[in-house]
Amino acid sequence: MRKLLLTFIVLALAACSMGNQTEIEGNQEKWRDANISHYRFNLSIGCFCVFSQDMPLVIEVMDGKVVSMEYQSGNAIDATSREFFDKFTTIDRIFSELEADLAGAADEVTAAYDPTYGFPVDVTIDYVKEAIDDELYLTVSGFEALP
Repeated sequence: MRKLLLTFIVLALAACSMGNQTEIEGNQEKWRDANISHYRFNLSIGCFCVFSQDMPLVIEVMDGKVVSMEYQSGNAIDATSREFFDKFTTIDRIFSELEADLAGAADEVTAAYDPTYGFPVDVTIDYVKEAIDDELYLTVSGFEALP
């Protein structure tokens, strides 16, 4: 009976993980199919971090490279924060982080996606379920495809 219960739990967890993986893959395909090479978006990163009061970031991307990144507040971005932000500065990088987190880098990940272009709009990452203050929240807003 105990083995049967353990097997059921493992299969249930695998199914949840597969559902999230299928969802991200479908939205990634939607993003690729949109073929947007130049865009701007606002990125809010919520965490127990010193830069939280300066959010959101305004990021412009062209051909997969960051053209500009600044706090909407106008405050300068220090080198340590810029290094942390780097993994979220393009839509493709956000997808890469989500894939890594879903593959086991985090205990729990939830995401909502833009219905038109498929990019993540609201992401919650809980790296260690039992830990306090390790959660990360990403919000993409103000997305604009540029010429």
